[in-house]
Parts: sequence; C-alpha cells; structure tokens
Amino acid sequence: MHDEMKTATIGPDTRHHHETVATRAPVSVVVPCYRCAATIDEAVGSIANQTLLPAEVLLVEDCSGDGSLAALQRIAAAYEEGWIKVIALADNGGPSRARNIAWEQATQTYIAFLDADDTWAPRKLELQMAALKADPSIALIAHQMVVRERGTPIPAPQEPIQTQIIGRFRMLFHNPLPTASVTLRRDLPFRFDEKVWFSEDYLLWSQIRFSGHRCAKINQVLAIWNARAPGQHGLSDDFMAVHRARRIMRRRLLREGYISLPEYLFTRTVGLVARVRRSVKALVHKEAEYHRPQTDRPQPG
Repeated sequence: MHDEMKTATIGPDTRHHHETVATRAPVSVVVPCYRCAATIDEAVGSIANQTLLPAEVLLVEDCSGDGSLAALQRIAAAYEEGWIKVIALADNGGPSRARNIAWEQATQTYIAFLDADDTWAPRKLELQMAALKADPSIALIAHQMVVRERGTPIPAPQEPIQTQIIGRFRMLFHNPLPTASVTLRRDLPFRFDEKVWFSEDYLLWSQIRFSGHRCAKINQVLAIWNARAPGQHGLSDDFMAVHRARRIMRRRLLREGYISLPEYLFTRTVGLVARVRRSVKALVHKEAEYHRPQTDRPQPG
C-alpha cells in the first residue's frame, strides 16, 4: 500500500475505515477550491489515503459559480460527519484569502496545504509528523514535489529518509518550499498577503524563515503537481510576472527588516543575471527556429 499512491474510494466503506482504524494527526488540511469539480475527488482521495490521517479537512469553495460547491458537499457527505468541512465564500478572493479564512477556522496544532488539482503520496503526513516529533522546534516542514501526468504513481520513499534545515542563504534565491508540500504551526503570527497574486507563498515562507523560525524539508517526493491539460494555464506560468513579483517581494523584505541591504543587492544581481540568461536562451531558440529549413518545420494540419 505504501509503494504507490492510489485514489481512495469515496463511500461508506471509506467512512467505516476512518471511524474504526485510523489514528489522527493534529493537522488541519486546507484546500482552496475554484472550479475544481474535475479534480477535487482525486485530491481529497489522496488525503483520505494517508497512512496517518489528519484530524480535519477544510475545503474552501471560492465562489466558483459552477458545480464545484455541489461536488464539495457530495464529497464531505461521503466521509464521516464533521471530518470534511466545506466553507463556501460569498465572493471570489483568490487562493491566499481562501487559505487565510480556513487558517482562522482550523482547530489543530498544524496546518497542511493542498491545492485542488494536486495529490499527496500516502506517507506524506506520517513522515512529516515523525520529523516534527523528532524536532519540535521546526515551525514549517516541506518535502520534494515533481510534475507528472495525472494518475502517475508516486514511488515509495527511498532510504535514507532525511530532514534538512533550510538555510537563510538558500531561501534568498528561490522558493524551495512548494505550497502543497508545506505543513506549519497554526499559531505562527503570519498569513498570506491577499493583495499579492504571484509568489505569495514564497513571501510568506520568507517572512517565517527570516524572522528566525526553523524551516525544514524532507528529501523525498511526497506529492505531485498534476500536469495541466493542453491549453490550461495558471498564475505561475507567467514567468515575467513571477520575476517582477519576486523583485517586489525582496524590496519588501528589505524594507520590513527581514533581510539586509547586502543580501538584497546580491540577490538582485543574481536575479538580473538569471533573467538575462533566460531572455538570451529564448532569443537563440527563436532565431534557430527561424533559420530551420522549411522541410524540418512542423507542417500545418
């Protein structure tokens, strides 16, 4: 059962299993949901398939205007009463607001985040809670994630399973903490900035790490980003917008005293070099396509 991820069946048998067998982790799982009817069954199934079940699941319906709310209510009714709570918002405010609202309503010591189109491996919470038990000073713990086609099994964890503390320097240059991998203490005095639509998770993790809290990461792939269908796009696909947001984020971290001026200047220089390299690479690719022989180019139709 541990060697690959399987989607749990939603129905009375699953409910009975929860009531009689599972041991609960002190975790509230927060899932923002927007037009998620096609994917939420699999996401919740991956929560229900945990070897260590969370105490509660909060599904936040972000005023989708489609059939998402009905799908969430159907799923909640299929499990034991009260385990899944559906929070229906009156207006659409984006994932940060949805997560914050659920954060305020969560009852457990820890909060774990999952997006409605992603899936967890069965041992995700088991391994994270074991790491937190071994080192209670950790305020936030994450793990590796990969992009795979929907339905792809997640390999079993490979020994040695190790937990590494995230250093300050590493956090300056990129976001090593995927949102759907993060479990953190509910009592942390931080929240997602609801006015930030790009890299809002990176900003929050940075505020937590640079304020002195210990953040860690398990060296295992314990969740997947399900690859989007052709033609589907998300906010993170706009690379230039993400780069701009990270420049703004670092200026804010400097202004609020989380990072020093030398740290800011150094990361700004590294970021500029990275953007130039990306632009040059894109230009070279475009030029190569232009000069390809006509017979080598893809033909229409």
